[in-house]
Amino acid sequence: MNLLILGRGKTGALVAEVAHARRHHVRVLCASENTNASALTPENLAEINAVIDFTSPSSVVANAEACIRAGKSIVVGTTGWYDYIPQLRAKVAAAKTGFLYGSNFSIGMNLFFEIVRAAAPALDFEYSGQIFERHHTQKKDAPSGTAITLRDILLESGRPELEIVSFREGDVVGMHEVALNSSHDRIYLCHDSKSRRGFAEGAVRAAEWLAGKQGFFDFREVWKQL
Repeated sequence: MNLLILGRGKTGALVAEVAHARRHHVRVLCASENTNASALTPENLAEINAVIDFTSPSSVVANAEACIRAGKSIVVGTTGWYDYIPQLRAKVAAAKTGFLYGSNFSIGMNLFFEIVRAAAPALDFEYSGQIFERHHTQKKDAPSGTAITLRDILLESGRPELEIVSFREGDVVGMHEVALNSSHDRIYLCHDSKSRRGFAEGAVRAAEWLAGKQGFFDFREVWKQL
C-alpha cells in the first residue's frame, strides 16, 4: 500500500518505521508542510491508498475533511477532537469513503477495555470508581482519550459519574489505572505502555484493514478482525 503519515512526532515516526517493516510505501508530512491541510489536495493524494494521522487535535478535522474530499481513507490516532464525530461521520457517508479512529490503537489496551467492562458491575454494588492517567509532558489533551473511553465504559447502563485524575510527567508513554473501592476491598486494574510501538503497529494494521472499505469505524469495534 501507499501510505501517507501525518505527523513527525515520536509516534508518527514509529508508525512510518512499522509501515516500512510491513513492506508498505511510505510518505511522511510534518505540520510545517501541511498548514491547514494545504498539502492534502486530490492531486497530491492521487497515489495514496490510506492516510494515518498522528498530529494534534487542532489539525485533525481539517486533515480529515481534506482526505474525505479527495476520496481517501484515513486512520486517526490523534485524540481530543471527538466533538466533531457527527460532522465527519456525515461527510464520510456522503463521500462513500473510509474513516477509522481510536482513542488507543494498542491491542493490549483494547484487551484492557474489555477487562474494565467486565469489572464495571462493581459500581452497582456500592463500589466507587476513579481513573488515573499518566502521560509525557508534551501530551496536549487532558484527560487522555483513552481515559475518557475507560470512563465511558464504566458509565454504561447509567452508572454514576467518575473522576479522572491526569498527570503529565517526564516521558511517560501512557499509564492508565482504574480503582474500584468498597468498604471491604479494592479492585485495582492497570495498563502500562512500555513503548509507543504497540500504538504504531495497531495503526498500520488498521490502515491495512480499512483498505477498500466504506464507513465510519471505531477501532474498538474492529481490532479483533485485524
